[in-house]
Amino acid sequence: MGDIVISVEGVSKKFSKSLKRGMLYGAQDIARGFLGLAPCTEEMRAGEFWSLHDISFELKRGECLGLIGPNGAGKSTLLKILNGIIAPSRGRVTLRGRVGALIEIGAGFHPLLTGRENVYVNGSILGLAKKEIDRKFDAIVDFADLAEFIDAPVKHYSSGMYVRLGFAIAAQMEPDILLIDEILAVGDAGFRSKCYNAISYMSQSTAILLVSHSMPSISRMATQTMVLNRGSIAHLGSTAESIARYHRLFVEQISSSRQGNGTAQILSLRFLDSRGIAITTLPYGSRLTSELRIHSDVSIQDASIDLVFISVADEIVAECNSRVARQRIDLEAGKEVTIKVSIHEFSLNAGIYKISALIQSANMMTHYDWQKDFATIEIIADQVGVAGQQFRADWDLTPVD
Repeated sequence: MGDIVISVEGVSKKFSKSLKRGMLYGAQDIARGFLGLAPCTEEMRAGEFWSLHDISFELKRGECLGLIGPNGAGKSTLLKILNGIIAPSRGRVTLRGRVGALIEIGAGFHPLLTGRENVYVNGSILGLAKKEIDRKFDAIVDFADLAEFIDAPVKHYSSGMYVRLGFAIAAQMEPDILLIDEILAVGDAGFRSKCYNAISYMSQSTAILLVSHSMPSISRMATQTMVLNRGSIAHLGSTAESIARYHRLFVEQISSSRQGNGTAQILSLRFLDSRGIAITTLPYGSRLTSELRIHSDVSIQDASIDLVFISVADEIVAECNSRVARQRIDLEAGKEVTIKVSIHEFSLNAGIYKISALIQSANMMTHYDWQKDFATIEIIADQVGVAGQQFRADWDLTPVD
């Protein structure tokens, strides 16, 4: 590992919930500055809140720090402070070297300039001479795969094209520090793979701070990981320990909700292992049985029962639907039934998943009961893949003469 290129000491940032009040406070702080007085950084004024509170860490050249946490935890605010977009309310940030940033789609691009012109503008901002940008230009266009559109104004670019050009510039300009927010999720799978390969190569000489809701991506890239929660550091250490801490936070903050007309009700949902024992964790690839208890006040012919598995990034990653499986389910009025849904090899990647359960009519126009975030299951695995699902397969190796 190399020298320290990012040093963050006691950084805090507060905002006002009201734009009008925030502008007033800003004017007051400017006036205090003219009078030689310090701004109000310690006390909380009416309507203010801490977006970040007392953040400290160091990052060396050759390290990749993963940054994870719930939405609103302060991740993007921290990256904006590091990139100089906003100033901290208190604390100190020291950056050594050239900084490349992919924080917001289109950030750093002038919409009326062409892709070519924006490459030169961004290169100049990073401190590169025109000859150096000339030398790297073809590699940037080739990486972004935008040769056909490089002379078009970027205001006509799609979000994916913005990301491709932005990452290509950041990667080819060889920054000492690279800040990456969740925007890589916008690109297609092929480009994301190209980006992660580039990040792996750059991580040998660049300090990288990566914000992502994808735990496989964090596991693959980060040498250490920070968990932010409500503006404070909940954990900073090994990536495996940090992901485990994030998963615990995820479970603690789940709030279930219910919709539907209520004429049929899901009374309970639990998970069973291959022996029929109730579980909350399951080894990857094992048999998983979901047991539903349902009561119906009315007769429902050919009801549709749906189990939806949702990741920590709030993405639907898997589903079990009775009608897709061609399983007819009739519910009798005033009766309670138990339904077991067995998945022979549960192959979602390691992590915690929320499960929503739904009873609806055969034509899916009537929702009788919809229990959102009704239960959770944690999948345990020794190895973590890049994709959300890992298929079990037979591998056969035949030597070729």
